[in-house]
Amino acid sequence: MLLQIALRKKASALTALVTAAAMVMAPFSAARAQDGGKGPPILRDTETEQLLREYTRPILRVAGLEKQNIQMVIINDSSFNAFVADGRRIFVNYGAILQSETPNQLIGVLAHETGHLAGGHLSKLREQLANAQTQMIIAMLLGAGALAVGASRGSSSTNNGLANAGAAAISGPQEMIRRTLLSYQRQQEENADRAGVKFLTATQQSPRGMYETFKRFTSESLFAARGADPYLQSHPMPAERVAALQEFASTSPYWDKKDDPALQLRHDMVRAKISAFMERPELVYRRYPLTNDSMPARYARAISTYLHGDLRSALAQIDALIAVQPNNPYFYEVRGQALLESGKPAEAIAPLRKAVALSNNSALMEMLLGQALVGTDNKAYTDDAVRILRAAVAREPEAPIGYTQLAMAYGRKGDYAEADLASAQAAYLRGDNKTARELATRAKTRFAVGTPGWVKADDIVASKPPRN
Repeated sequence: MLLQIALRKKASALTALVTAAAMVMAPFSAARAQDGGKGPPILRDTETEQLLREYTRPILRVAGLEKQNIQMVIINDSSFNAFVADGRRIFVNYGAILQSETPNQLIGVLAHETGHLAGGHLSKLREQLANAQTQMIIAMLLGAGALAVGASRGSSSTNNGLANAGAAAISGPQEMIRRTLLSYQRQQEENADRAGVKFLTATQQSPRGMYETFKRFTSESLFAARGADPYLQSHPMPAERVAALQEFASTSPYWDKKDDPALQLRHDMVRAKISAFMERPELVYRRYPLTNDSMPARYARAISTYLHGDLRSALAQIDALIAVQPNNPYFYEVRGQALLESGKPAEAIAPLRKAVALSNNSALMEMLLGQALVGTDNKAYTDDAVRILRAAVAREPEAPIGYTQLAMAYGRKGDYAEADLASAQAAYLRGDNKTARELATRAKTRFAVGTPGWVKADDIVASKPPRN
């Protein structure tokens, strides 16, 4: 978890800390951020999310958080970072996944973030920030009083002394409180490191990956930190932190344990997929040249090929992958997605049905299948689309795309009350509250008063926009 308390040259410490407190305390809405909201942009992918859940499940279990329904959220950011912000989610930049060469390296980062959750660091930091604001308000009031006395008595040297004392009464406590907060957060980071190693050891996993990741970034940050005041760093000085981590992590009996080859392959497949979707094709081909005949390389090239317009070649490459792993749902998903995005929804239905079946009814894949069914303009598929999409949004209630496709399916069926309600739900999840209330108001006129649809529409009409 990284909380940066940045001070502008002309901003007071109080302003900076109040701003930082607001950032920490603001609720984060993944659903709104996903589709044009004001939060960070979120990426959704069944394969990647499933792998992250498998990485965190044993760690959350030993941390006593297994029943807390902690969610993994992928942020559309290429930098290496992971953090917790609301006590219910672990956020991971796609860059952290892409840059982690082994499962153990990424698992180590996730164990560290679990340490923040298990330690209740978010709520404790909020308390510290609230206390700091109170202390600084008192200091400012006392200092302002001295300044006022000095000003009211004219401009003698004595009065100037009172004014200077008032200024010192404001700035001194602010600086002390600021350093105290930063020191407190450095201690939280150290505690999360130790907790992460404890969780890895308890699950018989190596903490070497955590150490390797932090050590890797030490050299990158040492130059920037050279000459810096260690008490002004929100995290411990890198070299000191890594040295401390190595000291207690290397005592783990599982220090030299290697990742399972099958897990390493899945990890590499996900990294290849992320590279193909998120990076320019020339970079994808530098990472995965034609001379590389591994499954991850072939996966990356197949996806990149369809994304950049050569559908026939992409389908041939995907079919070759399916021939090697005929029960891999993600290959069928990519095949269906390639066809759907190339304007062939009818042809996308069969591979997407296969993907849904092999994935044990993944909600995100069901939404893609529903989109294909709706996209055919064939009314014979309408009831099937409604059934599939209703099941999908029941399990993924924060995905706007599911409600958007459901609204189209209901509209095709002539059920305009349900179509308006689904459209209102999609707009609400996108953060478009004005449109959501307008559509929900219209939906209320189409439903009988007191029916489930009417109640849902009324809830949207009466809802207040989430705070930002």
